[in-house]
Amino acid sequence: MSAQLDQVTAQTANDPDALETKEWLEALEAVLENEGPERAHYLMERMVDLARRRGALIPFSANTAYVNTIPAHVGAHCPGNLEYEERLRSWMRWNAMAMVVKANRADGDLGGHLSSFASLANMLGIGFNHFWRAPSEEHGGDLLYLQGHSSPGIYARAFLEGRLSEEQLLNFRREVDGKGLSSYPHPKLMPDFWQFPTVSMGLGPLMAIYQARFLKYLHARGIANTDGRKVWAFCGDGEMDEPESMGAIGMAAREQLDNLVIVVNCNLQRLDGPVRGNGKIIQELEADFRGAGWNVVKVIWGPGWDDLLARDKEGILQRVMMETVDGEYQNYKAKDGAYVRKHFFGKHPKLLEMVANMSDDDIWRLTRGGHDPHKIYAAFKVAQEAKGRPTVLLVKTVKGFGMGKSGEARNTAHQTKKLDDEAIREMRDRFNIPIPDDKLAEIPFFKPSDDAPEIKYLHERRKALGGYLPQRRMKADETLVVPPLEAFKAVLEATPEGREISTTQSFVRIITALLRDQSLGQRIVPILVDESRTFGMEGLFRQIGIFNQQGQLYEPVDKDQVMYYREDKAGQILQEGINEAGGMSSWIAAATSYSTNNRVMIPFFTYYSMFGMQRIGDLAWAAGDMRARGFMMGGTAGRTTLNGEGLQHEDGHSHLFAAAIPNCVPYDPTFGHELAVIIHDGLRRMVTEQEDVFYYITIMNENYAHPGLKAGQEEGILKGMYLLQEGTKDAKERVQLIGSGTILRESIFAAELLEKDWGIAADIWSAPSLTLVAREGQDAERWNLVNPTKEQRVPYVTGLLQGTQGPIVATTDYMRLFAEQIRPYMPKGRSYKVLGTDGFGRSDSRAKLREFFEVNRYYITVAALRSLADEGKIDLAVVEQAVAKYGLNPNKPNPVTQ
Repeated sequence: MSAQLDQVTAQTANDPDALETKEWLEALEAVLENEGPERAHYLMERMVDLARRRGALIPFSANTAYVNTIPAHVGAHCPGNLEYEERLRSWMRWNAMAMVVKANRADGDLGGHLSSFASLANMLGIGFNHFWRAPSEEHGGDLLYLQGHSSPGIYARAFLEGRLSEEQLLNFRREVDGKGLSSYPHPKLMPDFWQFPTVSMGLGPLMAIYQARFLKYLHARGIANTDGRKVWAFCGDGEMDEPESMGAIGMAAREQLDNLVIVVNCNLQRLDGPVRGNGKIIQELEADFRGAGWNVVKVIWGPGWDDLLARDKEGILQRVMMETVDGEYQNYKAKDGAYVRKHFFGKHPKLLEMVANMSDDDIWRLTRGGHDPHKIYAAFKVAQEAKGRPTVLLVKTVKGFGMGKSGEARNTAHQTKKLDDEAIREMRDRFNIPIPDDKLAEIPFFKPSDDAPEIKYLHERRKALGGYLPQRRMKADETLVVPPLEAFKAVLEATPEGREISTTQSFVRIITALLRDQSLGQRIVPILVDESRTFGMEGLFRQIGIFNQQGQLYEPVDKDQVMYYREDKAGQILQEGINEAGGMSSWIAAATSYSTNNRVMIPFFTYYSMFGMQRIGDLAWAAGDMRARGFMMGGTAGRTTLNGEGLQHEDGHSHLFAAAIPNCVPYDPTFGHELAVIIHDGLRRMVTEQEDVFYYITIMNENYAHPGLKAGQEEGILKGMYLLQEGTKDAKERVQLIGSGTILRESIFAAELLEKDWGIAADIWSAPSLTLVAREGQDAERWNLVNPTKEQRVPYVTGLLQGTQGPIVATTDYMRLFAEQIRPYMPKGRSYKVLGTDGFGRSDSRAKLREFFEVNRYYITVAALRSLADEGKIDLAVVEQAVAKYGLNPNKPNPVTQ
């Protein structure tokens, strides 16, 4: 007797009153039949609650049986022409395969994926044909985060729709010459097609959650009507192991995001093998999502199983389904019907008896739920109509469905991109593709005439849903007026004598002015991650409120304070808690609102810079891909600015991360006037010009006097470098000192020491963006390379410095690489020395940290003197005198090694 039969017998034998059990079950059946599942659920919950209050220890389980959530007799049936839809899916499968295989026969290194779309085809077909609305006058459009590896199937559909040409399909993953299709969903590369990038994996579900919340935010604030719009995110079951995939599901339930649907394609496989060979990923995910408060719908079994489950009066089939692990299920689909009969149904004699009249082919045709249009339609309809909470659909499929021995349900399925002639023939026959034998070697694309009934049906379905998807709006239709620079007068002028402020305070003044602006005020989206008080932004709590769909159900503990914590249904602040990834995802939703909602929004995401780029770098890169527009404000920036916090709080490298993103415009300003000029120009570029760039701006909490804007400095500030202060004109020797952020002030103090102690003049250059200076230099260098006979361009920084005298010393609060970017563009024959904060941070005062990292005024002075000595302008003995005078320890360990 099998172990399963032993278990069934034991369960029955251990029942002390089988008759009473039978009566209870029959009573429950009657309630289900006469009053419905909701009443039955209510009664069961009351009984469990009563038992627990009386002391019964009833263990909690967030799992249901390993069967479809929607019973066969309840689920809605797909109303479409299923014959046409099946043929269309088959043609899409073929064309997706042809696209990838043809590309790799021409160039074996291009790659591509076949198996993901093969398992998703039915789901995508049902969604595109019956559910997903395109933007129109009546509807803002649904937002689709499509599984990245399924892109060939999306292209195949667009090809049948006439939206993509055969030439484009032939150039899959060949984009350099401007004729091809991107490997994955990339709005940067296909700006009128893809809505969102969903690779790197894990970012799709995270961004979708915050996108859904942002739609609620827009509606609550009266900026856009988002009722009826849904966010659909498709991801793989293996992808759910990414921390980002599951990290925000609690927020989605807490915020009651009933406009959100996550579809997990549970084909049980990831790149290397099974997702949970020894377990059950669907059950695991069900427990996670149900425990977090989601509406969970499982679509596990196709219609062929319905009759078997109906005949399973003793529950043996369900028990075997539950006990069979995913590694076994994967094996079944990689073999044949005879194998399934022996190894699955053979687990219990009564199961073998149940399928005795079925042939091996009949058993093989017992499909998984993700390949049946009716099961999928029923699940999608439940998700579409859900109220009060988000929905996750756990849909079981076969990876590489239809790929036969070349990949179906095999560990190699994900990497399969080349099929031999026999595999191609099998696929043609399986999906009835009308291509003759003598043409198979060419792997031709198949597209019937435009008047074919299936193609007409394809267009009719999309017309009924408002148009074609995916599609992306590249510019918003509305025009907002950016206020003049003078609107920021409070920070453009010099600080009064004896008054000191930080650039963080300057930023608060700027954003306060923007919030009061009639045109832009309502479009400003302050996004904070539980550091508002650090940045002096707590005054905004009461002024504009914190968005919360429930409002404020309590009296805040600080209600008696002027700046009390105020939550509001129409609040303007998005307070994300201790959650940089969530804050960045909210920022992305707002920064792409011009495209997704036809509403220009201006997000300011303010956070500790150390916990920004290095923690959310993947999301920042995705923002670049999505052509995001907005401001990322890195607070308490620089390695020596955040005194006292220590190693993992001090940022000396975020600008290196920012420099890697081509459409990120980074700045490290020192003064309020620089900050105002930068933000104002960012508004011009992103709001007025609707340019696809975003800004990373570092701000600091250190207080000092600000000199104010002088006429003509604007251009240099925006280009990244300008002359702030000239040294004494008649000095015998001269140096050029470059700085940014708070360390620019150390260069200013070093200039005073050089003049007072050594009679050497120093010109001070403020460099709000060394990265922009470097990019301009690279552009000039490239022009000169490919245009050797034309007038050669002079890089901007070269032009600034070539008329000056003396060595050049650049000092920042970041790693040396930051300032090293501009070394190639120094005037010929001029020495260039860089000081920076390489190494781990320390807890100490700002003065001690700058001494430790050797970027304070004394080290800058000595570096300038050493450069002059190296040029033979002064004696090395002078440098030694300076080292002694300023108390520098020659035996001090290098901070890089400490």
